[in-house]
Formats: sequence, structure tokens, C-alpha cells
Amino acid sequence: MTNNIYPPDHLLRKWESLIIDEEQNVDVVLYEAFQAGADQELEACCEWINRECGNGWGHGTKLRAARRPKPPSLKEQALEILEINNDVDSQLNAAHYNILRLALESLPD
Repeated sequence: MTNNIYPPDHLLRKWESLIIDEEQNVDVVLYEAFQAGADQELEACCEWINRECGNGWGHGTKLRAARRPKPPSLKEQALEILEINNDVDSQLNAAHYNILRLALESLPD
């Protein structure tokens, strides 16, 4: 692993274009750049762990899954809401109602 992480040239050009040509908010570009750096660091750490501990143990994959968990799917969210609100007298809040509605709308007719 190196101590210095630099963004690839194509990302630098992209961010520069977003700020100068497209007049994108600088904060938005900085957040994207920060995330890209964090992702690059995570990948470097995963590679190092796999090299040091052996890839067969899957430590790098476990680290990546712990640090970049996938958000629950719409179906998983809807099922969780139903599990939480399985009481006859419970009332859905607006956010829960919208998740259930979106989940049902995504089902084929």
C-alpha cells in the first residue's frame, strides 16, 4: 500500500468539467471526490488484507461488505415494515406507506 492516493486523470478532468463547464455546485463535486478517495482506500485495504491473510478467507470481501453495505431492496423494506406493523391497531406513518405503495406498484400486473 502507498501512503499517497491520487485520483486518475479522467476523474480530475470530469470534476473540473463539472465545476467549470456545467457550473455544478462545488460541494457536490467535492463529495463525489471524497467518496472516490474513500473507495480507492478501501480497495487498497482489501487487496492488502487478501495478500497478507490469503484470499481464501474472504477477509477483503467481508471488509468491503461491512464498509459499503448494500441498501435494502424495496421488497426487503416493505417486508420489514409489515413485520414491524403486524399489530391490528398499528398505523403506518407516511414514509412506511410510501415504501409499501412503491413496492406494490413495482409488482407486475
